[in-house]
Amino acid sequence: MTLERMEYGEARSLMKPGDVIAFGGKGHFSELIKFATRADVSHVGVILQTRVVDDDSGRFFNQVIESTSIHDFNGVVISRLSDRMEAYEGEIWWLPLNEGLRQEKFDSVSFYNFLFNQAQERKGYDVPQALKSAVDALDELPFGLHGPGYNREDFSRFFCSELVAAGLEKAGTVGPVNASDVTPIDLCRWNIYATTYFQLKGQADKQISRYNTLDPADWNV
Repeated sequence: MTLERMEYGEARSLMKPGDVIAFGGKGHFSELIKFATRADVSHVGVILQTRVVDDDSGRFFNQVIESTSIHDFNGVVISRLSDRMEAYEGEIWWLPLNEGLRQEKFDSVSFYNFLFNQAQERKGYDVPQALKSAVDALDELPFGLHGPGYNREDFSRFFCSELVAAGLEKAGTVGPVNASDVTPIDLCRWNIYATTYFQLKGQADKQISRYNTLDPADWNV
C-alpha cells in the first residue's frame, strides 16, 4: 500500500461519492481517540457530491458528511470539503474507494438516501458509544460473550465511523457489519480502498497504519 502527498486542488476532480476522508485532530478528544486506538486517525467522514442545478457544465461541489461538532451543532452535518479542510488543524487523508468494488457493489441511491436522512433528522453525536468503541480490546471473549467496550448497533445517534460504516453497508459496499463497534482506524483498515491513498494536509510523517488490510466481515453483527 502506498501513501502519496497531493494538494486538494489536484484531488478535487478525482474524488467520488463513497470515498472516505480521514482526519488526525489535535484537540483533547481527538488525542484520546488516537491514544485509545493506538493510531494517528481520530475521525472520519465520507464524500458526497452535489451538482449545480440548471447548469450544463457538469460543475459539482465535493461535500463531506460526518458526525462531529461544527456549526454550533454536535451530530450529523454536511459541509463543503474545501471549507472543512481550510479550517481544520491536523492531518487529512483521502481514501479512494476501490474502483472495481464501486462498479460492482456501490448502490449510490441507497447510500445517499440513508446518509441524507440522518442529516435531515439532525441525529446527535453519540459520545458514549464513540468512547466504548475505542476501548474494545476486551470485546471478543470466550463463549460468545463481549467485553465492556462492546457496542450493540444503535442508530438513534451517531459517532463518526459508525455513520460512515453504516452508509457503506447501506450502499452494499460491505456486507452486514456492526457499525456501532467500528472505530475510525478500523474503517481505514477495511480492504475496500484503492492501493494508494493520499495525504491532503498535515505532517508528512503521519500515516495510516495497516491501511486497506482487514476484512470488514470481521465486524459482522
